Amino acid sequence: MGDMERLHRIKYLIQARQCVPLQDFLDELEVSKATFKRDLEYLRDRMNANIIYDRSMSGYRFENSKQIGEKIELPGLWFSEEEATALVLTQSLLAGLDHGGLLGPHLEPLQNIIDGILGRSETTTKELRKRLKVFGMSARKSSIQSFEVIGNALLKRERLHIAYYAKGVNETTERDVSPQRLIYYRDNWYLDAYCHLRKGLRSFSMDGVSKAILLNEKAEEISEKSLNEHFGESYGIFSGKATQRAKLKFTPERARWVSTETWHKHQEASFDKDGNYLLEFDYNQDPELIMDILKHGSAVEVLAPASLRKRIKDELTKTLSSY
Repeated sequence: MGDMERLHRIKYLIQARQCVPLQDFLDELEVSKATFKRDLEYLRDRMNANIIYDRSMSGYRFENSKQIGEKIELPGLWFSEEEATALVLTQSLLAGLDHGGLLGPHLEPLQNIIDGILGRSETTTKELRKRLKVFGMSARKSSIQSFEVIGNALLKRERLHIAYYAKGVNETTERDVSPQRLIYYRDNWYLDAYCHLRKGLRSFSMDGVSKAILLNEKAEEISEKSLNEHFGESYGIFSGKATQRAKLKFTPERARWVSTETWHKHQEASFDKDGNYLLEFDYNQDPELIMDILKHGSAVEVLAPASLRKRIKDELTKTLSSY
């Protein structure tokens, strides 16, 4: 019987019998008195279980459970060791993704809870965290205060007043927005929102939000369908509704990697007779797409549209002129 199974069993026995003598535990669990005492201490200290020894009844019971059939819930005892291990991996993954430091203060209490759930020794959790590494290549630092305010607005469904710095035009504007959802994309956080200044949906990079104030006004609600049509039908995070269709051809060698990637959820792909990988998808704005194409160098060719092909050629020509 594993450690977590024993803890479950102790809880179940007390809940079923109301008061359980020590010898009954030792017989049922097939453990020594010292092991049972350690289990009992763990339940009290780490699971906040109010288990007391009742001398008048000569057994252990829940302090606040005197009614027959009363159900006692202990935090964490619904998790098996496999599920608790998955929690450790999930928490470690979130911590690894949190390069901007936005989630750290909120993840630390979760880590303590998970350590308590998994076992009386922290060796296992430390070993798991040591062997899980997440590397972010382009994370930008954001304001934790703005992150918390925006998260609060999302939950309360209220509008925000934000000051936003747009790097592309080198301008800071103030505007009211109705937050719709937070997106974690390519190591950075973005806010999808209805912008009341521009009268339309926009994505805001969280590192560009220098100020966020919660307004006592109900947020404009945008349907999931409309959000997906605007942000999800095209290519990249700053998409808008798709207006063009890209067709790319990758060499057989590069296809070994690219053919397993998802560039777009509605992409179409095939191989030609020479083993080249053909990839098609819709897009609207092309700056992000251009960067993704260029990183494959000579291993990719833009077949369509002509405007995208020309943009890639011009960019390569400018790059070459610098060398």
